[in-house]
Amino acid sequence: MTTRAHAMPFGASLQTNGVLFRLWAPGVAQLLLEVDGREPVPMEALPEGWHERLLPQAHPGSRYSYVVGEGLRVPDPASRYQPEDVHGPSEVIDPEDYDWQDGAWRGRAWDEAVIYELHIGTFTPAGTFRGAIDKLDHLAAIGVTLIEIMPVADFPGARNWGYDGVLPYAPDASYGRPEDFKALIDAAHARGIGVLLDVVYNHFGPDGNYLSAYAPQFFTERHQSPWGAGINVDGAESSAVREFFIQNALYWIHEFHLDGLRFDAVHAIQDDSDRHLLVEMAERLRTSVTDRPLHLILENEDNRASLLERNAARQPRDYTAQWNDDVHHVLHVAATGEKVAYYAPYAAEPGLLGRALAQGFAFQGQAMEYSGRSRGEPCAHLPPTAFVAFAQNHDQIGNRAMGDRLSTLVSPEALRAVSATYLLLPQVPMIFMGEELGARTPFLFFADFAGELAEKVRDGRRAEFSRFPEFSDPEKRAKIPDPVAEATFHASKLDWNAADPALLPWFTRILGTRRTEIQPLLSRIAAGGEARMLAPGAVEVSWTAGEIRLLLQANLSAERQGGFSSPCVRTVWREGGDPLAGTLPAWSVLWSRDQF
Repeated sequence: MTTRAHAMPFGASLQTNGVLFRLWAPGVAQLLLEVDGREPVPMEALPEGWHERLLPQAHPGSRYSYVVGEGLRVPDPASRYQPEDVHGPSEVIDPEDYDWQDGAWRGRAWDEAVIYELHIGTFTPAGTFRGAIDKLDHLAAIGVTLIEIMPVADFPGARNWGYDGVLPYAPDASYGRPEDFKALIDAAHARGIGVLLDVVYNHFGPDGNYLSAYAPQFFTERHQSPWGAGINVDGAESSAVREFFIQNALYWIHEFHLDGLRFDAVHAIQDDSDRHLLVEMAERLRTSVTDRPLHLILENEDNRASLLERNAARQPRDYTAQWNDDVHHVLHVAATGEKVAYYAPYAAEPGLLGRALAQGFAFQGQAMEYSGRSRGEPCAHLPPTAFVAFAQNHDQIGNRAMGDRLSTLVSPEALRAVSATYLLLPQVPMIFMGEELGARTPFLFFADFAGELAEKVRDGRRAEFSRFPEFSDPEKRAKIPDPVAEATFHASKLDWNAADPALLPWFTRILGTRRTEIQPLLSRIAAGGEARMLAPGAVEVSWTAGEIRLLLQANLSAERQGGFSSPCVRTVWREGGDPLAGTLPAWSVLWSRDQF
């Protein structure tokens, strides 16, 4: 693949005669630049709010800050590295200093995708980019083809999920330097594993975001978000804001050789312009990458199937796929019987299980009582690979008060039945770190805030669960782990020594079955399947792949269920007890296929 530094219109860029510093700061008339502790020097004010200065004495390793107003020193919003965290100076990085070894890498086709979501800080004891390299052979051996890394953009403190990032171009120093992140990606490619990165373009974190001090135009009161004023991607002076995020996506893809991005909570990106930022983002990215497959994945509460459309060649027009929360919810309800909060609509309408497994979205424009509005767009015409299916992820575990994994909530039989359903589904499967080990360690919400902000986060976390019956008692709420305590972070670290010895080989076998039996059919399954509900938790789904019929028969309930048709001639996978006269025992799954 092509190796080059990404040329950005801002930040610190190396020149033959020094370093060029550029910043968009339309809110100030004069800006100073401080490098390596020397006396600050003025930057040249240019039209449209830009400021720049070429310094011959600056070099890779130089540390610099911009000085605003009466001496406020701020980092570069396009900093490539923050060695002293979000409030410290930025470091000039030579993006071509790393010696890449992946010249022959041509990516992984989306039909081959088996995704493994991980958090760098808790994935290994070291909690670093280099530490994660040690586990790549394990992932390759079980059949993982893509790792999806939770956000690494610089956040305040030493621990965070990553969604409180404030400097989106800088890998967090607690994980390592930029070259360490590149080494992880390089090592993954050497093992045939692609790398996806989770990016956050809907808000900035609450600590360390200095943009308002010199570029208040970055935000707008016309839009409001759960984090305050919305980001201005559609109003006056928004072109520089849009470019900041588009360039960030291009930077990660090209400078770090990433194979794709996962865009966090895009429903919170509010854009009333004629051309939505997401559409422009996808077009710019796809135009710029021609030497390998590019995988662009959405998290979108609105279930906008229109962003997942395919072109005449049946390739993604904009986005490759969307995280399918609906599949998680129907599987979780079936396995646990939970029916509170956002699980309530799925528990109330058992038929959503069949729709989500067969077509992708359970809600395709129907009213959703929990949210009080209609949700989704029709999606049955899309191929199943437009959806990423999972039984667990960081949100669905970590947003529980105690960070409970599914392995601690259900029986081993129920866990395997649910896993056998989503791992062989024609949708793209995603495993959450440790799932293949039968991990029982929690994945809790954690951050490293201090002072008043820490108190707000702590109190807000406990207040969030006050409406749940099991936490209505203040004494019980007080037992919810403190999100800003270091112990909460350490409790969330994956325990590699506590693996279920039977589950790991099971995962390896079933992913091998997916590779040989399901993967060859995916390019031929052009649209969603047909579902037939037999009872709550009991479903039959079939898909057509040319002349081949793929059939799922699942009893995701604690009682034997009947009404199943005869399976196809060729058994693909059997989980649980044997079928008998059109019935399946509790927690049983049968995958089969034949030809018409």
